[in-house]
Amino acid sequence: MSFDPINEALDIEATVSPEPKTHNLVHVSDDDSLADVKKDTDMSDQERDYQYARAQIYSLIEKGQEAVNGALELASEGDSPRSYEVAINGIKNVSEIAEKLIDLQKKVKELDEVSVTTNQTNVTNNSVFVGSTSDLQKMIKEGILKNQLPEA
Repeated sequence: MSFDPINEALDIEATVSPEPKTHNLVHVSDDDSLADVKKDTDMSDQERDYQYARAQIYSLIEKGQEAVNGALELASEGDSPRSYEVAINGIKNVSEIAEKLIDLQKKVKELDEVSVTTNQTNVTNNSVFVGSTSDLQKMIKEGILKNQLPEA
C-alpha cells in the first residue's frame, strides 16, 4: 500500500518500521507425562494422584517461566516501572509454585511414613520369666489344671 499522496500532502518522508518482535511461547498443556499418568492403571490412587499433581506443578512452572521471560523482555523494551513490577510478581509466583513441589514431596514422604508405622504390630518374641524352676512348674501345673476344670 502506497501512501505517496498523503506523504506529499503532509510534506513528510515515509519510513518503513521493522516488524515488531514476536515471542515464541512453548505450548505446554496436554503434556505427554500427564497422559501417561492418566492411563497407568497399575499404580494406586495415591501414587497416581501424586504423579498427576507433580506433572501439573511442572507444567505450571514451565508456563510461568515462559511468561516471566516475556514480561522481562517487555519491561526492558518499555522501561516502564509497572512492567518490571509485573515481571517481579511473576518471578514470585513461579518460586511459590516451586515451593509447592517441595511441599508435595514432604507430604508424600509423611504419608509413606504413616502407612509404614500403621502396618507394624508390636510382637514380643522374647519373654523372660524371673523365678525358680519349681515356681515355673507350679505355674504351669496350675494353668493346666485351670484349663481342664469345667466352668460352671
